[in-house]
Amino acid sequence: MSDNTVKNIMIVGVGGQGTLLASKLLGQVLVANGFDVKVSEVHGMSQRGGSVCTYVRYGKEVASPLIDLGEADIIVAFEALEAARYLPYLKKGGVLVTADQQIDPMPVITGVTTYPENLLEKLAACDIKLVSCDALALAEQAGSSKAVNIVLMGLLARHMDFPRQDWLDAIEAVVPARFLDMNRKAFDLAG
Repeated sequence: MSDNTVKNIMIVGVGGQGTLLASKLLGQVLVANGFDVKVSEVHGMSQRGGSVCTYVRYGKEVASPLIDLGEADIIVAFEALEAARYLPYLKKGGVLVTADQQIDPMPVITGVTTYPENLLEKLAACDIKLVSCDALALAEQAGSSKAVNIVLMGLLARHMDFPRQDWLDAIEAVVPARFLDMNRKAFDLAG
């Protein structure tokens, strides 16, 4: 990364999925690698079910935590519809890391609309690099459906050039001790 380059990552999902923990983990990794890091507050409805977005920006010097349309280098989405919702923020050729999970928003639950069909196929047809997985199944394999966030951080780690140990150290810094083994397993299952 050149001296004046700032990289932009968005972490998006619905409230209750652990997006805030994921942004803290990512921030720890970036700080450990000597970057100035700005992490936004959670934007959106943080209660369960509402859309949530966190901005993470890093570089030699970062002035603002905000990311504009078309500026994100990477988007990490905890749910397919949230991936589609925030796609306009991703640069052409950017990386979209997403769980293939479908969580129906309230308009779908109430029958006002339907969940879009073939959403991942539509995303794959865009000018981006799509990386998706069944993060929920991997989290459950690790020991808890709540580890989806760590599975996605493991998937993200495969697309960033930071040592595995830095990610494991960050997990140790942000995850309660009683959940460390499960979260380490979730991280490793993604790769």
